[in-house]
Amino acid sequence: MGCRAVFLDIDGVLTVSWRPLPGAARAVRQIRDAGLAVAFLTNTTSRTRAAIGLALRAAAIDARDDEIITAATTGAAYLRRHHPGASVRLLNSGDISADLGDIRWAGPNEHPDVVVLGGAGPEYSHAALTQVLRDVLAGATLVALARNLYWATSDGMALDTGAYLAGLEQATSTKAEVVGKPAATFFSAALDLVGVTPGEAVMVGDDLVGDVLGAQAIGLTGVLVRTGKFRADALATADATPDHVVDSIADVPDLLAAGRPGT
Repeated sequence: MGCRAVFLDIDGVLTVSWRPLPGAARAVRQIRDAGLAVAFLTNTTSRTRAAIGLALRAAAIDARDDEIITAATTGAAYLRRHHPGASVRLLNSGDISADLGDIRWAGPNEHPDVVVLGGAGPEYSHAALTQVLRDVLAGATLVALARNLYWATSDGMALDTGAYLAGLEQATSTKAEVVGKPAATFFSAALDLVGVTPGEAVMVGDDLVGDVLGAQAIGLTGVLVRTGKFRADALATADATPDHVVDSIADVPDLLAAGRPGT
């Protein structure tokens, strides 16, 4: 069964600090010209889906808002399905309320039913993390939009939610419910969006575990790029290997044309 869809991570694959990487715009055009469906899969929670679409188009990358799946949109669906009517406290860097929909937010003096951790940033202060600790110890369910440890910026690597989440899980003796990549439900949402099976889709990412191995675990073909947060030592010591490794997104159209991943 041939490849019919290509799923693209954004940060570190197409852009870094929202500046396009060399060849990104051309590669997306070539993939579309080959007749393949495209979807953009991101754990980014600093911007709404609409704002991400604007940023991609400003970088000359052809992307429609309805082709973008974020950890916030999948998180909202998860909360509606598994915690309907729950009071929620969100710790996140950036305003993503438009993508979260109708959620009952906990008051400042209320212990919430659910604590949601979004992307890390200055909001992750000692006081804010201590409040999360107290909420979870008081019985709140801990939900994380992603478990990424770090991401690539134009200034270098920056700590992300997973670095804080590990400490919170250990301190509270609990395990967070993670809804962003590499959760199977995240990739399933993309498959449903474009109407293909796992064997017909390719996932391109710079995060070995979150993007590539997570996708491969449910049957997609994984392509790791050596840009963004890619680290050669992480690849060398990984428990599993990507189906393909290329230098950058610019190499993906030729890979698809030559080898037809997923065949």
